Amino acid sequence: MGFFSAVLGFFGFGVGLTLGLGIGYYLFIYFQPTDVKHPVIRPLVELDTKSLEYMLPEIPLWIKNPDFDRIDWLNKFIETMWPYLDKAICKMAKEIAKPIIAENTAKYKIDSVEFEPLTLGSLPPTFQGMKVYTTDEQELIMEPSVKWAGNPNITVVVKAYGLKATAQVIDLQVFALPRITLKPLVPSFPCFAKILVSLMEKPHVDFGLKLLGADLMAIPGLFGFVQETIKTQVANMYLWPKVLEVQIMDPAKAQKKPVGILYVNVVRAVKLTKKDLLGKSDPYVKLKLTEDKLPSKKTSVKRSNLNPEWNEEFKLVVKDPESQALELTVYDWEQVGKHDRIGINVIPLKDLTPDETKSVTLNLLKSMDANDPANEKFRGQLTVDVTYKPFKKDDSDVETSDESGVIEKAPDGTPEGGGLLVVIVHEAQDVEGKHHTNPYVRILFKGEERKTKHIKKNRDPRWEQEFEFVCGEPPINEKMQVEVMSRPSSLGIHSKVLVL
Repeated sequence: MGFFSAVLGFFGFGVGLTLGLGIGYYLFIYFQPTDVKHPVIRPLVELDTKSLEYMLPEIPLWIKNPDFDRIDWLNKFIETMWPYLDKAICKMAKEIAKPIIAENTAKYKIDSVEFEPLTLGSLPPTFQGMKVYTTDEQELIMEPSVKWAGNPNITVVVKAYGLKATAQVIDLQVFALPRITLKPLVPSFPCFAKILVSLMEKPHVDFGLKLLGADLMAIPGLFGFVQETIKTQVANMYLWPKVLEVQIMDPAKAQKKPVGILYVNVVRAVKLTKKDLLGKSDPYVKLKLTEDKLPSKKTSVKRSNLNPEWNEEFKLVVKDPESQALELTVYDWEQVGKHDRIGINVIPLKDLTPDETKSVTLNLLKSMDANDPANEKFRGQLTVDVTYKPFKKDDSDVETSDESGVIEKAPDGTPEGGGLLVVIVHEAQDVEGKHHTNPYVRILFKGEERKTKHIKKNRDPRWEQEFEFVCGEPPINEKMQVEVMSRPSSLGIHSKVLVL
């Protein structure tokens, strides 16, 4: 009887299970609930704020805030470069940490501290948007919204007293809104002297920390405490208006502001090499300062003379006396074709004593390459008198008349030989005339002329160009003429001078 009961029970279970699955499938397929409706498709612009937040829990800043620009191109660039940036950043981090580790291992009697491994992972940071500020100062201000949910593997192995401890940082998340200021902007690469970084709000930092294989962040209460401590410490150091300043180059050298005037008197040359096939050479001298983009100055041409005398004076603006040198090149003038170079030589400004005149006789060389065997050939000698006069800082304010604003006397500390007058042309607005859309500025001062570049098809041009005038004495009673002119068309019609 027991055997038959077991068999019948088994078949009863099998039949009941089969019937139950069949009936359930039938009910699921053929009986639809009456309260189910087809979804209504609506444009996003018709949805309210809560509905949008429910559908899109993380909206980029460039959508919510019109001041932020979309920079997908930068994210694509970083994504492509990330494998290489990862290796470069990790290598730099090891080099920076190496002396710090070496100092502390000896201090605390630690055998070694090593990174095994060190990688930032395969997920690069992304920029949700960037805000750029425009100011009147020589600076560039940017506020990028940075989010990094990375998968780094930073493992530090510490060995001491025969023991080994391992700490590992994983699953790092950093959300920050920094303000990056590049200032001052300078004409030397990388075109800015300093980087100033500050945080506009407290950053969000989340990470996992494993010590000896155990996740410390899983301890109740520890995660919140560590996260809040990091936020507070970072905010105390870098939350605006506090800044992290990184110096890229010396601003004074980067801007290369004038620091003095070099007075050069080209006296004579003797025993110059004959360059003309028929007759002698027709020499003249070109002189300029190295590291300067200004055109070279020239002496007059002395016809058919191998021992010319000039006694011509020139003034050159000095920006860095430690690195600049006076370059003197003697040419043979040709009426047709290229002028032949007779020889060249330089005078380093660091060899000159300020405010003292020095007479120098130079042997002319083929080139400035010390290993060039052609320099052994005698090409003649050039004699010049040079005097370097550095500028002096004003010891007192300039005295002016209250009514007319005319300077009554030069500031104390003004060099006896004058100085340098610097003129910066910024911009013009609403330039007059229907056809005057190619404006430029012409400056006349003491017989010297300077011109800005032409701005095509613009009635509100912006030049930001700087010009320098060397003054033999303080220009107290001198006048400067500034003209805004329109470049004429190719046919020469509709040309007109607009004088400010």
